Amino acid sequence: MTGQIDDRFGDPAAAAPSWESVEALLDRAELYWLTTVRSDGRPHVTPVVGVWGDGRFAFCTGVGEQTHVNLQHSPLVAVTTGSNGWKSGTDVVVEGTAQRVTGHERLRPLADAWRRKYGDDWAWDADDEGFTDGDGSRPWVYVVPPAKVIVFGKDPHSQTTYRP
Repeated sequence: MTGQIDDRFGDPAAAAPSWESVEALLDRAELYWLTTVRSDGRPHVTPVVGVWGDGRFAFCTGVGEQTHVNLQHSPLVAVTTGSNGWKSGTDVVVEGTAQRVTGHERLRPLADAWRRKYGDDWAWDADDEGFTDGDGSRPWVYVVPPAKVIVFGKDPHSQTTYRP
């Protein structure tokens, strides 16, 4: 990914963070906020757990959930994580198109990544259609390859946009 700091938004002394540091932040985040679009155009934001790997964000959602309904209408999403502090931390927004993941050979590594990151709280199994957990839950899994990533630094304040 190639980054471009926007001098209009921030301290002139600010430097763009390395893409590696942005990926590290996305990887270690425990909670993300996923924004989808309802069929009437209103936004829907919900906290989700997920994993970052292979240059993309992965999340899952139950078939009956509003997120799933919205994705059937529009796969365009924004994924946000960071800190709610004003003078410290970094916020990241990943914009892209959610793509459903199917096939055991593609889903198993993602289920393993969830377990490594979240332990037994999110211990998924996988089949050809999505995740399973033994209690009847069968969420669909999606990945979001970034079309654009915006990074907001806070000390000093800055805005950097990354594009593939």
